[in-house]
Amino acid sequence: MLGIVVDHYEKPRNVGSFDKNNPDVGIGLVGAPACGEGDVMKLHIKVVENGKIVEACFKTFGCGSTIASSSVATEWVKRKTIEEVLTIKNTEIPKHLNLPPVKLHCSMLAEDAIKAAVKDYEAKRASATAATGDKICHCMISSIAGMMMKKFISVILLWC
Repeated sequence: MLGIVVDHYEKPRNVGSFDKNNPDVGIGLVGAPACGEGDVMKLHIKVVENGKIVEACFKTFGCGSTIASSSVATEWVKRKTIEEVLTIKNTEIPKHLNLPPVKLHCSMLAEDAIKAAVKDYEAKRASATAATGDKICHCMISSIAGMMMKKFISVILLWC
């Protein structure tokens, strides 16, 4: 099983970044200062109108396990909906990579980065919707987070 970690470390998939100003792109930047190396993971997702992630890429500073976890995360989120990727748990990637307990924090960054990228994407979409003149009650939206944001906006748009 060590082969999977080495493969994703030596030949990481989807290294790179997307234009941060693109409203279809969400970026999640997370770090683990507790790690001796101060691992940092930056995960980018590109989402199409129906909520499906069509592309993902990353830039990571950290050990081989962190780089491998980033690479696997980008492979796992592609072709999935936002709702589907939010079900990825921080226990799945280390299990897939067969990471030892001392390296679990490396893979836990992946779940946090996925959630942060989705949150960034949804915030951009809400902002873009507001800029197009659609009526949105901003005071209520600010108190709603995560997956519920999309459903909440749909309801508010129907009410306004």
